[in-house]
Amino acid sequence: MQKLSLTLDGEYVELNQLLKLAGLCDSGGAGKVMVAKGGVKVDGKQELRKTAKIRAGQVVTLGDVSIKVEAA
Repeated sequence: MQKLSLTLDGEYVELNQLLKLAGLCDSGGAGKVMVAKGGVKVDGKQELRKTAKIRAGQVVTLGDVSIKVEAA
């Protein structure tokens, strides 16, 4: 499993934007499609809300990629 980390600039980042910032898709719209297909998990649970607020300490998983979100 590939492990990435992403440092937040603010209080939270929307899930679709996090996928874009991590380089897993080209745009926020593409991130929304990925979430809608049901392949994204947040803290081990499937997440279908495209703009879910992801905060420091949470882990987002897509396939074999895990992204740990850290505070600035």
